[in-house]
This record gives sequence, C-alpha cells and structure tokens, in this order.
Amino acid sequence: MKSSTTMLPSNIANYASFFLLIISIILLIVGSKAQLNSTFYDNTCPNASSIVRGVIQQALQSDVRIGASLIRLHFHDCFVNGCDGSILLDNSANIQSEKDAAPNTNSTRGFNVVDNIKTALENSCPGIVSCADILALAAEASVSLQGGPSWTVLLGRRDSLTANQAGANSSIPAPFESLTNITAKFTAVGLNTNDLVALSGAHTFGRAQCRLFSSRLYNFSGTGNPDPTLNSSYLTTLQQICPQSGSGFNVANLDPTTPDTFDNNYFTNLQNNRGLLQSDQELFSTSGAPTISIVNTFSSNQTAFFQSFAQSMINMGNISPLTGSNGEIRSDCKKVNGS
Repeated sequence: MKSSTTMLPSNIANYASFFLLIISIILLIVGSKAQLNSTFYDNTCPNASSIVRGVIQQALQSDVRIGASLIRLHFHDCFVNGCDGSILLDNSANIQSEKDAAPNTNSTRGFNVVDNIKTALENSCPGIVSCADILALAAEASVSLQGGPSWTVLLGRRDSLTANQAGANSSIPAPFESLTNITAKFTAVGLNTNDLVALSGAHTFGRAQCRLFSSRLYNFSGTGNPDPTLNSSYLTTLQQICPQSGSGFNVANLDPTTPDTFDNNYFTNLQNNRGLLQSDQELFSTSGAPTISIVNTFSSNQTAFFQSFAQSMINMGNISPLTGSNGEIRSDCKKVNGS
C-alpha cells in the first residue's frame, strides 16, 4: 500500500506535465494560423484600400461591367482551395490554370484591372499586399462604388503556389444546376442558405452570356419548350438578344431593371419570374425551398439585403485563407515568384 500511495503523486505530476505539453502544442498550432484582420496593412501599406478603389474608379469610366467582373473573380477564387489568388495564375510548366476551367474560360474578365491594381500597390509598397487580398478589396470597392454596401474587409491572405483546375470544374456553382446541388457546394465551403441567397444578389449588376441560359429560352431540360418559370415578355426579349442560331456569346443584363446599380431589384425580378439564370430563378421558384422567404425579405427590405450581403462576403472571404508563412506574396499576380 505504501508503494502505491507514494507513486500516485508522481503519476499525477506526469499526467499534469503531459497535459500542459499538449496544451502548449495546441496553442502553438493555433497561434501559427494567424487570423485575418482589418488592420493587417495599417503599418506596411496604409493606403492599400484607397489605391485599389482608385484604380477601379478609373476602370469604371470605360467599362461599367468591371465591378461585377471583379466580384466574380473573388467568388470563383474562394470556392476553389479557398481565397488564395489561385484563379489569377496563368498556365506554366507546373500549373494548369483555373482560367481554362469550364466556369471561367471565355467568361471571367478583369484580369488586366487586377494587374493594374497590383502595379499601383507595388509602386507604393512593394512586396506587401497579396493578390488574394487585392481580390477581396476589389470586391468591396466594386460593390460600394456602384451603389451597394460597404464593409470592413478582413486582410492577411497570402497567395497560393499552385492552381486547381479540376477543383474549379467541380466546386464552382453552375448557372444550370439544381438548387440542391448549388446548396451542397455552398455547404462544402461552410456557407449556409442565407449566404447563398445573399451572394446570389451580386447578380444585381453585370452581364451573362447567352450560352449560360439559352436552354431556358428554347429547350428547357429537353422538353423542346422554354422554361415555364420565365415571364413571357421577358422570354421574348431574351430570345431577341439570344437567337437560337446565335453564337452564344451575346450578353444580357443579369438585372433587366437597374443593370449597373447594386440594389435589391434582383430579388423583385425573381418574384416576377425575371431571373436570368436558372440558378437565379430557382431561389424563388423551387417549391417549398427555404430560399423563398429570404428572397421575399430581401425584395421588401434593401437594408436587410445589404447587411446580409456584407456579412456573407466576409464569410466567403474567410474560406481557407493561406496565412502566416504559408504561400507567398506574388510580385506578379499571373505567376508564382521566381517562375
């Protein structure tokens, strides 16, 4: 008995030491994964946000679509390996570019403006601001400059060393997918139904190519007829823009009412069966879907939409960023340093 009682304190001490060691390791791991924050560049590049905004303001003078194009780059970046700037990388010996994935090829645009932003930032504070953060800042500036909400962009992302073309093909929601599939893709990156509806509201500005919705106009789901959820006068308008024998590369406004303003008319359009993409209209026309009540709320209350959109953009911007010593700060957004 004596021996067992004398060993007990020793065992407790060993357990305590082991427990403290585990706690120390956990804290070390957590500490190394720095969180994004709004003051990341305050000391190293305090004008980063205003530089980004200035370049976009200039670009909008000659291209009213550029805001919508830039927010789309951020969206398509974040859904593939997280918000790491991988969508910006060109093909190289070691990289199959995400630009050539089906959701992006002959479709994504605005890369020249990203390059102009990067050049301006490198002139002001070389080697500091990542391309991934440029996309996050550009998305916020694009929305606020065209009438939408502002939000505090969290920063500190670093740039990937590779791209994931296969991931871009499989992970980015497609305009002709079912609401069930699209919801699953949002869930896979930690976003919920409210995020899905709010972020879809980015289709309040910008354009879409006919090839992305022409099946709704002529042969929906192999029926030989138009999509029955399409408003008949809107259908006629779209058929004029997108003739059945056309190239498929003509463009239509995503929001036929206020095509270049960021507002809540997108949701009113859905209520009136004037959603351009199948993935838009499904938010309101899928029987029993939880998205319907959210569409109704955002249609009747622009402030509620703006608040949700801003929070959902922050949520999306938090998808698996590279931080700390992971990745790099590219000097040219199109290529990995040293390549």
